[in-house]
Amino acid sequence: MNGHDSAGRRGEGRVEGIEERTFTALPPSHGTGFAQTWWGRAWLTALEDGAMDGEQVKAGRRLARAGSVGAVTVRPGRVTAVVRGRDRTPHRADVLLDTLSDAQWDRFLDLTVERAAHMAALLDREMPPHLVEDADSAGVHLLPGLGDLEAECDCGAWDHCGHTAAVCYQVARLLDQDPFVLLLLRGRAERVLLDNLQARSAAAPAASAAVDRAEGVDAAEAYAAGDILPALPAAPVLPPEPGVPPALDTDTPPPPGVEPAALEFLAAQAAAGAYRLLAQALRGQPGRGAETEPSSIGQDAVRLAAGVGDGRPDAQQLAAVTVRLASGSGRSREQLASAVRAWRHGGPAALAVFEEERAVEGDDLARARAALAAAWEDDERPVLRARANRWTVVGEACQLRLGPDGRWWPYRKESGRWMPAGDSAHDPATALATARADGE
Repeated sequence: MNGHDSAGRRGEGRVEGIEERTFTALPPSHGTGFAQTWWGRAWLTALEDGAMDGEQVKAGRRLARAGSVGAVTVRPGRVTAVVRGRDRTPHRADVLLDTLSDAQWDRFLDLTVERAAHMAALLDREMPPHLVEDADSAGVHLLPGLGDLEAECDCGAWDHCGHTAAVCYQVARLLDQDPFVLLLLRGRAERVLLDNLQARSAAAPAASAAVDRAEGVDAAEAYAAGDILPALPAAPVLPPEPGVPPALDTDTPPPPGVEPAALEFLAAQAAAGAYRLLAQALRGQPGRGAETEPSSIGQDAVRLAAGVGDGRPDAQQLAAVTVRLASGSGRSREQLASAVRAWRHGGPAALAVFEEERAVEGDDLARARAALAAAWEDDERPVLRARANRWTVVGEACQLRLGPDGRWWPYRKESGRWMPAGDSAHDPATALATARADGE
């Protein structure tokens, strides 16, 4: 055991006035995965990468799946639950994480108030990546890193055992539902945190006005105050819908090689894209931005085809655009429709998994096999036939495909062809459950 006590740096009840929350035991999760949100996955990454004994982590995952974790109590610096082992013996298991200092909380509150998007995300019970990244840059690490999750269990283990690992998996499910669980673990209850944010938000205009009235304010101080452009015009009003491009259907014949329907479609796509970007900016949401790598002609055709209908073209225009995109990308109309279906599940990454059969070797293959071995109990594990990055369930019209990033994509056979059945998942059991549900 790690030997932390109630007076230690991660002890219980060290922060005065901070409440604790107790969550009732969650039901078994056979056939489903843990951590559907990115912050829940980051929590599990800290456990899986930091534990000394990978077998104990797998044992904890099985216990959590089986519903062996009792009620979970979360307080600053500590998570506690009673976990029944495979022999049904109960054990008290604790997972410990450093709380943030008062100075760190002050920095977190300041950067949250300065950015409306951060405030909106927390009020929507979300923890977007840019909030965590900004906090990290300010020296406030909300999510645990490698080795940050420590363990105590009355079974006598000195590192994470199956019982403490099971608690971590259960916490990931709680984090999916409510990221304020993590903030409480780091030291601040939801009500206290929101009250602090409201107070600072109310004080911010007064502080900004004081800077405006000051004479001879140093440039560095003005920049740090976050109000270096007080005279910005008011934000534009979002129109009710994208603008409609001018019609190109005139009596004048178009030049050779120019198709008016295709141009009208591209103009409508541009208008719809500009409308989405404006809406994101006015709502304080980050845009998706451009891809990190330039897209190919084939990929760009699928992207455009996926947006057909955004500009409300008529049936004739839809048909003309679809034919043009299909022929231009070297696909039939049916192949283009299948590629569009993949794109809508995950953009370029999903399209690549759909169209490319990729060899999986070395460490990637070892990790894939380990993930498959840990995903199911022995009596629930499906029989899989592997070829390249594709694992087909024997006796079922279901398949799992592994992407380069280690995520699993669900597929089902429809009319003799393998078709995407849903979004990707880190857990192969989750992906397979999606493929099976799609066929029910």
